[in-house]
Amino acid sequence: MQSIKLYGDIKLNIHEQRIEKLRSRFNEKQIDGLLVFIGENRFYLSGFKGEDSQFDETAGFLVIGKEKLVLATDSRFTFQAKSEAPLYDVYCYKDFTTQIADIMDIAGIKKAGFESARISVDTFEKIKSGLKKELTLKPVTGIVEELRVIKDENEIDIMRKSLHKAEKSLKDILKDIQPGMTEKEGAWLLEKTLRDMGAEALSFSTITASGKNSAMPHAIPSDKIFEEKEPILFDWGIILDSYCSDITRTFCLDSNDGKFKKIFSIVKKAQDEATKAICAGITGKEVDAIARKIIIDAGYGDFFGHGLGHGVGLAVHESPRLSPLYDKKLEEGMVVTIEPGIYLPNWGGIRLENMAVVRKDGAELLNSTTPEEFLL
Repeated sequence: MQSIKLYGDIKLNIHEQRIEKLRSRFNEKQIDGLLVFIGENRFYLSGFKGEDSQFDETAGFLVIGKEKLVLATDSRFTFQAKSEAPLYDVYCYKDFTTQIADIMDIAGIKKAGFESARISVDTFEKIKSGLKKELTLKPVTGIVEELRVIKDENEIDIMRKSLHKAEKSLKDILKDIQPGMTEKEGAWLLEKTLRDMGAEALSFSTITASGKNSAMPHAIPSDKIFEEKEPILFDWGIILDSYCSDITRTFCLDSNDGKFKKIFSIVKKAQDEATKAICAGITGKEVDAIARKIIIDAGYGDFFGHGLGHGVGLAVHESPRLSPLYDKKLEEGMVVTIEPGIYLPNWGGIRLENMAVVRKDGAELLNSTTPEEFLL
């Protein structure tokens, strides 16, 4: 993703544009540089795809000064870093907690912000003990994420393609979903198909749940078998060119079942009305309230506990939120999910999830399918 665009009188590629926008916020944050540890933020600002093995391990971090750029990593990633992040000087460390002062010196930074959401207290204490007196670290949050929240058309197009591949994968295997298949078997069949269609990875562990299990919004696939006249819920997504998709479809092996049809129609109405309301300027709280009122008025308000939706991008869950707790206004270019649900203990749950771009005058759905197309 190296599109060229004018920034003032200078042509900059996409990463240079993002870096300049970030640097313009240094004075506001009272820093002269930033240490970027969050994987999605590293990629967004550099193109480096190194993955953190687990929370207490890192593939490296960006050191963004007012003039200089350094990508600090270890020997596992140096060749990859040089290839994927040509704007950055690559520094190979053995233990970054003891070498961070040297790295800051190279980047010309005296007062660095660091992403405190990603650094543990233990790691911070180790870093702090090795700092020179003239160097300081200041915790910051959201400085890069606030740039990421507005997607450009290239990012949106990638997510649209990612979503379409995800949708097609489930449609292609619907004929194979039969009574007697287990949730684990259904999840594996879908995941194999997603990989065959070109998914780089899954956005998250696929949720496949049936009957009573589908009343758990984040159920883990089990050995329970699919049966007729019960909800079967799939929540899945793929990563394509580093961007996520997220979709949920719920169907029944006997779609003429009266209770299933009733609950499905309520959830679908809630999704439709919320989608119609989305536009730049409305708050996430207001959109959530529209869907929630429909479910409450139908008598199921106690069975819709989670927020209506969330942002999607390089991370599958990011800002903004469609939630009773989110009173910020939606802006043009944000990408959100719309996923109302009703979850009834001892019966099951129905959730329907689409993805949409916030436009000035409405929502642009990214999906190529409707929830009804998956009814058997």
